[in-house]
Amino acid sequence: MKYIEKFQYITHDIPNLTHIEQAQLACEAGAKWIQYRCLSKSDEELLKDINAIAEICDDWGTTLIVTDHIHLNGKADIQGFHMEDMDADFIALRKLVGHDVTLGGSANTVTNLIRLAREGADYAGYGPFAETETKPNNLPLLGVETYYKAVQELKAANSQLRILAVGGIKIYDVETLMQTGIYGIAVSGAVNSADDFIEAYQNFHDAVKS
Repeated sequence: MKYIEKFQYITHDIPNLTHIEQAQLACEAGAKWIQYRCLSKSDEELLKDINAIAEICDDWGTTLIVTDHIHLNGKADIQGFHMEDMDADFIALRKLVGHDVTLGGSANTVTNLIRLAREGADYAGYGPFAETETKPNNLPLLGVETYYKAVQELKAANSQLRILAVGGIKIYDVETLMQTGIYGIAVSGAVNSADDFIEAYQNFHDAVKS
């Protein structure tokens, strides 16, 4: 079974820090998993970012996941991809990238989760938990009870898909969410918008791991 970090940090387009600077700060804070999420650049610009972030991740022993852009597989030191399209064909994607590449997907319903599990995804980002400006959408918000029920339904289906809560999560939400039995948590805005990036990252990391 592939290594999947329990606390995942996602970069984002923000005015005060580039994606490279976000990755550097996250690694300095102890990040072992960075998801590069940039949907606003050309392939040339993406690869410039990804190659720089890959070097940082290599220095710190950190896994680098790229959101979408699976066509860049093999063009940089990328360990995996997170596909946000909830209709993505993971059977076809797996054939495309092989079994060594980590593949994660987004889900908003248990049906989504079960399909991801059946098609061989390594993990799922399940959300949004709460309102978020990082990734605006019209999807229903998932309460704590929804996470608990999802975990129970996957267990009943004998699925080992690892579920991470995502979307608008604050530090005070972590303990309750982890008690539902989910595998972990992914964040972006709560760290990026904090007065002290490194302190915020470490507080989340400690809360998830405890």
